[in-house]
Order: sequence, then structure tokens, then C-alpha cells
Amino acid sequence: MNASSKEKTAPAAVKSADRTVMLLEVLAASPHAMTLTELQQALDVPKSSLYMLLQTLVARGWLSCDLRLGTYGIGVRALLVGTSYLDQDPVVQAAAQVISELRVRINETVHLARLDGGDVVYLASRESQHHLRVISRVGRRVPAYATSLGKALLAARSDAEVDALLPAKFVALTENTVRDRRALHRQLAEVRARGYAFEREENTPGLCCFAVALPHGLLAQDAISCSVPLARLDPEHEKQVLDGLFDAARAIGAGARRGV
Repeated sequence: MNASSKEKTAPAAVKSADRTVMLLEVLAASPHAMTLTELQQALDVPKSSLYMLLQTLVARGWLSCDLRLGTYGIGVRALLVGTSYLDQDPVVQAAAQVISELRVRINETVHLARLDGGDVVYLASRESQHHLRVISRVGRRVPAYATSLGKALLAARSDAEVDALLPAKFVALTENTVRDRRALHRQLAEVRARGYAFEREENTPGLCCFAVALPHGLLAQDAISCSVPLARLDPEHEKQVLDGLFDAARAIGAGARRGV
């Protein structure tokens, strides 16, 4: 193949890869499986091309297909790739034992999350013995402005950098979710001053949450948090939670630097 032919085929190959990634992202973000028509409307891709792409991904196990309903969803191969990401990530590996010990120490739910654009993505969770929920948060994303995890990480950045990351409009998850940039900037200034983030029912009614950014790397990308029902929060327990978070953050940061 000559250079001219390569130049003509390269854009088509890139477009195909780009479509594949966009398709997987749309299905991953959807709360339900989607039909060919729904996917075509979401992606604005010719149906014939999209159909062939769907069949290829189904054959390779990246997507599942319900022939009865004509719908497509994420397949088991995508799960395997996601699991390998967690298995190979040095911060997740360094945090595994530490957050398990922290959960025992404070008997509250503990999370590890990473900033991804304007969201935080949960990488690991250890549920409190008080908690009955069985659905894991791992792999789920939440707007950074609505979580203590996100606030701890946004506070490591300038207000201009924060504004560049976040959407133009804030979507309220509860009636207490911060709704405008000025209010968020004030909250982040408070986080910088005290060294940890706190939110009260901004993400989930009845819960407050404390978070600390991990001291690893030049710019904080990861944070750990502890969720506490308001009914159990008092000054003594708050101190116990914060002491535990700071100790755990130092231990995880040290472990990640050692490659543990």
C-alpha cells in the first residue's frame, strides 16, 4: 500500500474506532438496554454502519443482544476490561487493605474515587455493617460538585481550573446540592482552609460525607470518603472519622508511591 492509500484509509479507521468507543460509552451510561433506533438517534450514525458495528461487538462479547426485544447492552468483555483496570491500578491496590481496616475502625461506609473530568468515579467501596444495600457503587460516576470526594479533589485546583472541568449547569441530586459556581467556590475555599471536604445531604438524603484527597502525585486525582447517617453523627464520631480518613490517606499515598 502506498503513502497516498494509507492517508485515505487512516481517517476511516479512526472514525470506526471513535464510533466504537462512543457506542460503548452511550450504552454504559444508559440505565437500560437500547434498540438500534435509539442508538442511531443518540450517535447520529447511519443505521447500516451501526448495525454492522453492533453485530461485531456482540460476536466479540463486548455487547449483549436480546433478540426478542431487539435491544443491546454492555457485555461481559467490558466487565473483564474494567476489572483488569482495578486489578492493575497501584492506588486501588494500595488502598484495598487500608480502607478495609478503616471500615472496621469506624464502622461506616468508606469509598475510594477518582476525578474523571467533572465527575468522580468510584473505584472501591467497603460498606458499613449498619448498611443493608447490596448494590456496589464501584464503576459509577457522580458529579464532582455534589460529593465530598469531588469537592476534596476540586479544591486541589484553582477556581479557573474547576470552572473548566464542570458543566455550565449544575443538576441538583437533592434539594441541598450546590447549584451555582460562586457557592461552590466558597465551599472549595473552606475545604482548602480546613484540609478536608464535607457535604450534608447534597448527594443522598439523610447522609453526610467527609473526604480527604490522597497525597500521591503532583495533582490530587484520588480521594477517600466516609458516609455517615446524620442520626449517628456527633462531635466524637466526627473526630473518629476524620482521624481515620487522614491516617488512611497517608497510608494509601505511601503504599502507592512504593508500588504496593
